[in-house]
Amino acid sequence: MKNNSLMGTIPDTIGNCTSFQVLDLSYNHLTGEIPFNIGFLQVATLSLQRNNFSGPIPTVIGLMQALAVLDLSLNQLSGPIPSILGNLTYTEKLDLNDNKLTGLIPPELGKLTALYDVNLANNELEGMIPGNISSCTSLVSFNAYGNKLNGTIPRSLHKLQSMTYLNLSSNYLNGAIPTELARMINLDVLDLSYNHINGFIPRELGMLQNLILLKLESNNMTGDVSSLTNCFSLNVFFLGNPGLCGSWRGSSCPSSSHAKRFSVSRAVILGIAIGGLAILLLILAAACWPHSPAVSTDFSVSKQEIHAVLSSNVPPKLVILHMNMALHVYDDIMRMTENLSEKYIIGYGASSTVYKCVLKNCKPVAIKKLYAHYPQSVKEFETELETIGSIKHRNLVSLQAYSLSPAGNLLFYEYMESGSLWDVLHAPSSKKTKLDWEARLQIALGTAQGLAYLHHDCSPRIIHRDVKSKNILLDKDYVAHLADFGIAKSVCISKTHTSTYVMGTIGYIDPEYARTSRLNEKSDVYSYGVVLLELLTGKKPVDNECNLHHLILSKAADNTVMEMVDPDITATCKDLGEVKRMFQLALLCSKRQPSDRPTMHDVVHVLSCLVCPEAPPKPAQPPASPQSSTAPSYVNEYVSLRSGSALSCANSSSASDAELFLKFGEAISQNTE
Repeated sequence: MKNNSLMGTIPDTIGNCTSFQVLDLSYNHLTGEIPFNIGFLQVATLSLQRNNFSGPIPTVIGLMQALAVLDLSLNQLSGPIPSILGNLTYTEKLDLNDNKLTGLIPPELGKLTALYDVNLANNELEGMIPGNISSCTSLVSFNAYGNKLNGTIPRSLHKLQSMTYLNLSSNYLNGAIPTELARMINLDVLDLSYNHINGFIPRELGMLQNLILLKLESNNMTGDVSSLTNCFSLNVFFLGNPGLCGSWRGSSCPSSSHAKRFSVSRAVILGIAIGGLAILLLILAAACWPHSPAVSTDFSVSKQEIHAVLSSNVPPKLVILHMNMALHVYDDIMRMTENLSEKYIIGYGASSTVYKCVLKNCKPVAIKKLYAHYPQSVKEFETELETIGSIKHRNLVSLQAYSLSPAGNLLFYEYMESGSLWDVLHAPSSKKTKLDWEARLQIALGTAQGLAYLHHDCSPRIIHRDVKSKNILLDKDYVAHLADFGIAKSVCISKTHTSTYVMGTIGYIDPEYARTSRLNEKSDVYSYGVVLLELLTGKKPVDNECNLHHLILSKAADNTVMEMVDPDITATCKDLGEVKRMFQLALLCSKRQPSDRPTMHDVVHVLSCLVCPEAPPKPAQPPASPQSSTAPSYVNEYVSLRSGSALSCANSSSASDAELFLKFGEAISQNTE
């Protein structure tokens, strides 16, 4: 409800809204105290900025364990920062700037190791900066400008290797600048101006190649500044330090017999400004002056010329969707990847090239540069990306940011250390990683859970459209994360979407979808069934014109399907009956008629039963009568799954090989013409 000119107070009954995930009342005219009952909410974001709230910060906010963003800035809040905020271990952004807060910075904030951004500026905070702030190792930005902080700058801040912005200006800090700050290799901005800092400027600061802005004006510093000449892109402000002297980019201060003042006179600054303005006006005049373009017989355009055209424009906008990318801009990404140099490429796809980039917080992301430029539907594409970015699940690869521009459309995803399932299963023998049966079960279950979330828990539901082993990424612990649902479309619940062309990958495409171009969730289920066959056999879906699904159907028909099992499974699986049941599930998912396939919720249930076989068994069933000695009804079993009654793990375990293979046979009969 931000920016709605709301007035009055927040009612105490706000605490009854326990289903809220976000509460955003920012940019209104609300008054009074923040009610105690707000602490009953378990929201991920609480944003009350730019109102007229007064009184203390309720200590109960420290019990809101789900908080990722707490923004109380630009109000009239008073009193101390409650130390209980140190319990907010999931909080990534804490913004309390522009209030009337007093007292100390609670050392308990040092426990918030997930913090990316802390803003305490423009308050009346006193005392020393707690040294244990350095425990917040994810911290990218720390702003304590305009308070009454005193004491020295903690030497331990050098541990904040991800820090890019440090502003401690307009306080009462004293002592020397710690040499250790030079270890903050990602620092872009360091503002220590308007304090009582003395001593020399550490020459080691000259080694900070990323430093763009250094503000030291109005302190009591002395010594030579020549060591900073290594920082070629550095903008430095030294005014108000009479003891500073030295050379700076070819200029030297007066000799020691005169006042030792290092500064740039207002006349020089004015001259530079006027000169720069004049040059800018000449450039604009030349650009706007009517002229005939030169005729050229060479119509080729080099990469350098394209880059020059693109780089002359304003840098593209980087839209941040996840705190991991906080405080980054497009130029940061280009600098860290050397303009997406080839040496950062980690993979190619049908629609993109993928690069690896290590962010300022030392965490890697995968950058997907799309081949298509979407010139006709940028707004629609942006809307879809915003929706995708809001989807969070343990088994889905999250979209963290994006940038759409003529320079290239970039999608930023969390990086997965172990690559794709395809890489693991089909790598050359010398590089192949062995996957035991338990790991494969967990990958199958994780993928099913991610897909079930898209199908059943997103609103509107989402069809992936390209489920395959290359789109199943594995983290360092080999947990499965389903990727590349950026091409997925939101599906209207009331009708089936009809696509104008078939999407997907050969070997995984649902034949019914390929035939009719009618798409629904069951198309994803078919593709998932093929992935299960990959996991079971270690073979590619299509290899030398051999179709894996057809091959397994023929093997199941003559009871030789177990010959196809990957040797790494037979060496590690204690109960091959589990393998047979996964074959059964794979064939069920890939049945010819979409209506005969299970839902992904059903699949998750069956796999959970395999992963946790200790589930309590159902009562023993009476022996079958002679009249029913034929195969158990595969369709009835499927119906029982659909109705919610579980396929008993115990019953499945007791099923004989013959019964299982007869079920395979029935599956085959319904998959043929």
